[in-house]
Amino acid sequence: MTTPVSSMVLVLIGSFIGSFGAVFLKSGAGRTNCLKTLLFNPRLVAGVTLFLLSTVFYLSGIREGELTILYPMVSLGYVWTLLWSRLFFKEPLTRNKFLGLGMILAGIVVLSFGNR
Repeated sequence: MTTPVSSMVLVLIGSFIGSFGAVFLKSGAGRTNCLKTLLFNPRLVAGVTLFLLSTVFYLSGIREGELTILYPMVSLGYVWTLLWSRLFFKEPLTRNKFLGLGMILAGIVVLSFGNR
């Protein structure tokens, strides 16, 4: 079975959207302290909505391709999140974070060429 590029694109879009979901969850998490405000916090609602939307893209992508190729691409969400954390929350980019980022990218490349 080969994995169509369209499946890869759908999974990549899903990981991108999901990483924004994490940004909204973090942004909204500090603004709530009880269940009532948790349920009506627009940032938390946006974060959960983005995670659900990312799941739709992910499910659409894995229907036609190899899970062993597509699932590692979900880890690109960590790469996006690292960038968004720096951009929106001014979190530091350390040497260890760059090392981890490189390992994630290398793993995706190795797994994607594993069946060739």
